[in-house]
Amino acid sequence: MPPVASPVSISNRYILAVDDMLDNLVLLKMMLESAGYRIELAESGAAALAQIQKAQPDLVILDVMMPGMSGYEVTQTIRNDPQLPYIPILLISAHERSSVVKGLDAGADDFIRKPVELDELQARVRSLLRLKQSIDQRENFISCLTHDLRTPLIACDRMVDLVRQGVFGEIAPAVADALAGISSSNQNLLQMLNTLLEVYCYELGEKKLSFITVDVQELITEVVAELNPLALEKKLALTCHWQSKVRVLRCDRMELRRVFTNLINNAIKFTDTGSVTISGTSDAEHLLIDIQDTGVGIPEADQEQIFERFKRAKHNRSGHGLGLHLCQQVIQAHGGGLSVRSQPGQGSTFTIHLPLTPV
Repeated sequence: MPPVASPVSISNRYILAVDDMLDNLVLLKMMLESAGYRIELAESGAAALAQIQKAQPDLVILDVMMPGMSGYEVTQTIRNDPQLPYIPILLISAHERSSVVKGLDAGADDFIRKPVELDELQARVRSLLRLKQSIDQRENFISCLTHDLRTPLIACDRMVDLVRQGVFGEIAPAVADALAGISSSNQNLLQMLNTLLEVYCYELGEKKLSFITVDVQELITEVVAELNPLALEKKLALTCHWQSKVRVLRCDRMELRRVFTNLINNAIKFTDTGSVTISGTSDAEHLLIDIQDTGVGIPEADQEQIFERFKRAKHNRSGHGLGLHLCQQVIQAHGGGLSVRSQPGQGSTFTIHLPLTPV
């Protein structure tokens, strides 16, 4: 028999109810506190978002029709914030014209109409809290598993290195070749686990960025110099053209370096002839960095999902579908954006938008 999900504990479950009508909030509070939940109230979308930043609830119940900021807009704002973990959202409305489709497309998980019946409300709340509990358990399991798998992999890799160095005696050439293959596979798997762990740190809101003053042009030049041997091996021209007067930003240097390394390395990987060019420009609000190649290009169907987790392009050189997703997470955490323009056979251009912030 499959394992039975453990019941949702309500002792510490925090629900944020949002409505511009105080009477409605008081009614929701009475209905849910009677079931043992801890309820906080907000009388506007802006107040709700401020409250969520202070203390993340286990569930948000949102009135659809509110002045200033509708429930749809609040939902979209929550879903577009990469720093927030998954929070179930229940939309509630007294208007028949309120669109269930619009609400679900905005990112809501359920929809209920007024007047609300006590049994139905509590049942929907229990259902959404079970969903959150299931997702939280899955995320924690993957995070713990990733941590635990890294330890034996690192130990194995060190032991293989010792054997290859002849510490335990001379080895035959055929054995050396086999050990080199094992070491390469270990490194690939360890890199994938490290990337997976970083992805989940961002998605769980546990990633802490260290913002310092960074010369972005200098950082890109550093990455280009490091990756240039790969380009030379394929006889590709790897160049950087800085056309922006802006070159210094406050950002997390290590995380941005990860993004530049990933995108430039991908450009080299998927380009057989021609060039890879990195250029920096700026407008009134953003520093724009293009990584352009003359490679195989990306089909339009793949472009729509290329930044999704575990979504791989159909090309046989494609990786595990984590690198671009992590790049997007990093850039979004900086308040920016990452986009792609491409045509099969004519290359690709990845554009990073980083907001200009005071140094």
